[in-house]
Amino acid sequence: MIFTTPLRRRSGQWHNPRLLSSIAIKIFPREDTLMNNDVVPHISARQIATPEELADSEAISPEEFKLAFRGLAAGVAVITASVDGEAAAMTTTSVASLSATPPLLAFSASQLSSATKVIGEADTVVVHILSSEQIELAKLCATSGVDRFADTSAWHHLPTGEPHFHGAHAWIRGRVVNRFAAGSSVVHIVEALSSNVRDRDAAVAAPAPLVYHNRTWHALGEPSAL
Repeated sequence: MIFTTPLRRRSGQWHNPRLLSSIAIKIFPREDTLMNNDVVPHISARQIATPEELADSEAISPEEFKLAFRGLAAGVAVITASVDGEAAAMTTTSVASLSATPPLLAFSASQLSSATKVIGEADTVVVHILSSEQIELAKLCATSGVDRFADTSAWHHLPTGEPHFHGAHAWIRGRVVNRFAAGSSVVHIVEALSSNVRDRDAAVAAPAPLVYHNRTWHALGEPSAL
């Protein structure tokens, strides 16, 4: 059997995850999806297969699918939202940049997640892009059955009403412009309305991004650059 090393690109450099510093182990489900519906108004994609056809297809098993994706290193983010005073937060590795003009991003949420109901009804969300300094936040929002907002010193409401956790390397507040079901997940398309990035000064070293690879948390740093 031949083992290969997956690569991850950050700030114009390629990195070797085998050289990343492992922080801890915490398993939570990935939420990767395929899009097959309208993305933004006036731009559409043809649906290739119905849910019934997919159910009858000769697809690989969930176990095989998850095993393959363990080799894909992914950045970690926390999504927050609030509806009628009820706040929700979830950790995800599915955030992806779709377009800079207009600024669109996507993420998916498992329909089994306790946060999906609120996030699925919210008009706006906040995407926290985490560094290794926020590993405890990532663990908190990936743990079932806990009050993710119990520590009131760790977060506050933005003037627009969304919950916001302190300390994220970067965060983006956005308006949900579309959402649709994809298998056992719901895909959300978000238009970025405002953002904030810490340590914009080039003289200040940016914190190491938090990365999830092969069911392990990693800090992406210069030793992994190729």
